[in-house]
Parts: sequence; C-alpha cells; structure tokens
Amino acid sequence: MTSEAFALVYNKALDLASRREHSRYELMQKLNKRFPETIPIIEDVLDKLVTNKILDDERFAEMYLNSRARKGFGPKKIEMELNSKKVDSFFISNAIEAYEDWLENAKNELQKKFKGVVPIDYKSTMKQKQFLFNRGFTTQIIERIL
Repeated sequence: MTSEAFALVYNKALDLASRREHSRYELMQKLNKRFPETIPIIEDVLDKLVTNKILDDERFAEMYLNSRARKGFGPKKIEMELNSKKVDSFFISNAIEAYEDWLENAKNELQKKFKGVVPIDYKSTMKQKQFLFNRGFTTQIIERIL
C-alpha cells in the first residue's frame, strides 16, 4: 500500500463526506467505482474516517430518517431504504424509535393528497389506507388517523 494512493483515496473520501452524510457502504461503493482494485486501501480509509468520527452510520441513519420523514415517508419505507444502504439494524431501530412525529406526518400527507376529504365509504377508506401504506406508514399509525 503506497501512501500516495492512500492520500488520494482519503482526500476523495473527505471530499464526498463533506458534501453530505454517507453510510459506510455508500462511501465504499463510490470509492470503489472511482478507484477499482484498491479495496484494502479503501477499507483503511473508511476505518480512519470512522475513527475520526467523519463517517458514522448512526448519525447517517438519523439524518437520513429526518430528511425522508420531512418528505412524507413512513417508518417502514425508510427502514427498507436504510437496509438497502447496509446500515446496521440497531441504528435504524433507534432512529425510528427516537422520531416522534409519525402521526403528524401521516396526517399531513393525507391532507396534501386528499385535501381533507373524510372517507365516507369502504372504497374511499381503502384508497386512503393504501396511499399511506405505500408511503411506508405502519398499520397502527394508519388505523389511529383513519
């Protein structure tokens, strides 16, 4: 392992990390695409970033969850997205439990989509439930607001 290669990969990793939060897996994919066949160096770079608290999957999970929740997505969809980014399930569950506005988010999404129309029959109720379910809200949340 050359120090020049390490410095090159490390600087690129810092550049990427300075733009937004990344999961370790995401950053690994980006660096591997840019510097193929340097996986041992990339692993060392990622370890150094974690040690220096520049790269943190727990912080990433919290920030990603907050961002997606503000856009109207529910806990199940966000959990699935974080799993696809290879974030540890412990961090995911902690972030989901810490977030308190799921009911409010579901109500806001219903308001935006259906303009406050209260479902009067089975078909319209199911349409609203399906909408919230597709947005990633749990059945408990859906039942509480409908």
